[in-house]
Amino acid sequence: MRPAFRLLPLPFCIAMSLAAQAAEDRPGEWRLCPVVDAVPAFPDAQAPTTKPQARVQLPTDISGDQLSGTDTQPQFSGNVVLRRGDQFMGAQNLTINKDTGEYVAQGSVRYQDASMRLIADRGEGNQNTDINTLQNVRYQLMSRRGNGGADHIRMQGTQGALFGSSYSTCPPDQRDWELRAQEIDVDTEKGLGVAHNATLHVGRFPVLYVPWFEFPIDNRRRTGLLYPSVTMSGRNGFDWRQPIYLNLAPNYDATLMPRYMSDRGMQLGGEFRYLVPGGAGIFQAEYLPGDKLTSSRRADELTEFLQNGYPLDNRRGDNRGLFHFVGHQDINSTWQARANITWISDARYFEDFSNHIYGLSPYSSGSAIGLYGTGDTWNASVSADYQLLADYTLSRSVLPYNRLPRATFHWDQPLQPWLHAGVDTEAVRFQHDRASELPASLQKYGGSRLDLKPWLSLPLQGASWYVTPTLAWRYTGYQLSSELADQVAAQRAQDFVTVNGGSVTPELLARFRNSTPSRNLPIGSIDAGLFFDRETSMGGKSFLQTLEPRLFYLRAPYRNQDDLPLFDTRPLTFSWGQLFRDNRYTGADRQTDANQLTMALTTRLIRQSDGREKLSASIGQIRYFEDSRITVPGETPVEQGKSAWVVDANYAVNDRWTIGGSYQWDPKFRRQDLASLHTRYLMGDDGVINFGYRYRRNLLEQVDLSFLYPITPAWSLVGRYYYSLYSDPTRNLHPGLLEGIAGVQWDSCCVAMRLVGRRYIHNREGQLDNAIEFQFELKGLGSAGPDTESRLRHAILGYYREDLYLVPPNDVDRAAGNDSNGVDPTVPNLDE
Repeated sequence: MRPAFRLLPLPFCIAMSLAAQAAEDRPGEWRLCPVVDAVPAFPDAQAPTTKPQARVQLPTDISGDQLSGTDTQPQFSGNVVLRRGDQFMGAQNLTINKDTGEYVAQGSVRYQDASMRLIADRGEGNQNTDINTLQNVRYQLMSRRGNGGADHIRMQGTQGALFGSSYSTCPPDQRDWELRAQEIDVDTEKGLGVAHNATLHVGRFPVLYVPWFEFPIDNRRRTGLLYPSVTMSGRNGFDWRQPIYLNLAPNYDATLMPRYMSDRGMQLGGEFRYLVPGGAGIFQAEYLPGDKLTSSRRADELTEFLQNGYPLDNRRGDNRGLFHFVGHQDINSTWQARANITWISDARYFEDFSNHIYGLSPYSSGSAIGLYGTGDTWNASVSADYQLLADYTLSRSVLPYNRLPRATFHWDQPLQPWLHAGVDTEAVRFQHDRASELPASLQKYGGSRLDLKPWLSLPLQGASWYVTPTLAWRYTGYQLSSELADQVAAQRAQDFVTVNGGSVTPELLARFRNSTPSRNLPIGSIDAGLFFDRETSMGGKSFLQTLEPRLFYLRAPYRNQDDLPLFDTRPLTFSWGQLFRDNRYTGADRQTDANQLTMALTTRLIRQSDGREKLSASIGQIRYFEDSRITVPGETPVEQGKSAWVVDANYAVNDRWTIGGSYQWDPKFRRQDLASLHTRYLMGDDGVINFGYRYRRNLLEQVDLSFLYPITPAWSLVGRYYYSLYSDPTRNLHPGLLEGIAGVQWDSCCVAMRLVGRRYIHNREGQLDNAIEFQFELKGLGSAGPDTESRLRHAILGYYREDLYLVPPNDVDRAAGNDSNGVDPTVPNLDE
């Protein structure tokens, strides 16, 4: 009886052919759809217990109320059911002729498997000639809301046809859109379908007619055209992108992306992807010869650069391009090679090819390649990284040093339950590109550095306490280039005569010149804490309240480090985490001297019913017992006394409303160093309101309001008001709008529309641009217009409710440029 199932994959193939171009489902996409299925579930169908691939190995079970006929032509009647694995077929009558191979199934023919469910009036065929037909078919896909029907289908072997077919993700009684085809020819062996006289209907009206088109019906990739992107903007004019997909091999492919911009020219782009055992990678490239934007704005750009003193080398080029590669390759179970390489033709590339404020963020574009290994108690790397300027207003001299190469090794192993040992090691060669607009005395020169830090710790702990003494020794040695050794000597000599008088002489320069400086010092710390808890109640609910005092003592003697260069070191932005670090600098060029004690206290209120945190609050401060003598240029020395108070708190008013904030108050100067407030309120199943305020002294002051406000289940308003209150005339910074969004969106079971207006900063001069964007989406098929949904998701945290479980970037720290390699020159010294 198993051959009777030859016809059953046919409707699935055709149904999938109609959904072949469907878009990926997004969270909550079908929330407005009725619960009732287009094809109701069959109560007598079994739940899938096997994978579809295993069905060919399973027997077919047939049952019915009555069996009649002869041995060569049995007739089953009354609730006929056939089962095999995940497949189910039901009918009122089934007749099989074993001699001719003909069969007829009629009377409420039903079929279901793990992928789809369908009903038909009649099914018939011949197993010998492998011809099968179904009459008056209705189907529904199980994994998505696709459903439709056909007047009849016919299949012979691997080829078939569907006549009078339809497909939609809308309910049958509310066809907001439907794709119809007079005939669809299907070849399951090739995995291809051809639609004849296909029409897309929106409501009652046909909006698109295609007389013939070929499309895939399975997951096999094929060469062909992808959906184009068409936009209009003041900078680019009419903008058309036409991706062309090339299926080169099972493990690699390519996409060509020609792009025509009426105001700029023809851009060529492409992407190449590969997948090999243990590795994968993506190459991307763009090239725009003779950019009309460069020629049309050349005179204005030259005036702008001369007036503001920008380096002339940073102007736009005539021919502009980008190259990017990211990939990895496993060497063995321990080692892996990784690369992330980016090249841009000029420092204005990201600005001119981006249409939102986030494209203005980086001042440099980095590339890195390396070999990375990890074990149970160690990790190591050998790598190289390189920086390109991405901010045309800056000199190349502000770029971080290139690390060519860099090697690291970290080892951390318990020798006993009460004794841990480890070592942190880094060896790196620093190099820097010359800035042609600067004299030799202001150029950055390189050198090599070895940093070695072995340590021992004794992690002692009990049920409600812990004490962890740690002792480390840090050695840092250098091999400086001749030019850098001269620069350091000249700076030290100048500092000497400034304090002691006199003039810089060759003898004084020789006295301070050292091409192999080094530093040695011990570092000791004790980290200790207690845990107290008690049961309490609030509003009739039981909570567990904790009290967690913590002490962290740090001792490091002073070592004169004036002869050490500054390659990748700067002060860390003061925050909660810095209260418990053994160095207040990034990088190894400076190790702070310290005799200080951190005192901190944390309390939490945890709901006992589900472990959810109702309240968490922390406060801490450092007590400096001595002045810290180590500083870097522009840094305010740390004097004996107390640091700023650091306070972090989060409170859940209820399950929908949360409030959080951070605050830093410096009692010595009686000033506020940092303040941030963020609150979020969830409305219904989809709505959200976010408000944030961020302030950091000498850096920024911003307010950010965003919302998704549902008016009805279908209609909602979206918006964002992102505004800077900060003013610094010396840096040409004034209060103003960073990004404004206002829009309305309509959502239904199978159709969505979004109309959004935006006003946003589009260049580093703070000039604003306007945009009106309209997106029309047929759910499960595709969309037309710019991708406003992704932009709203970026602007409104919680636009997808699932995004609330993600950790957003720390805007303050990111703006402060806390990078392990170099200083963001766009950020002022916070201690000034």
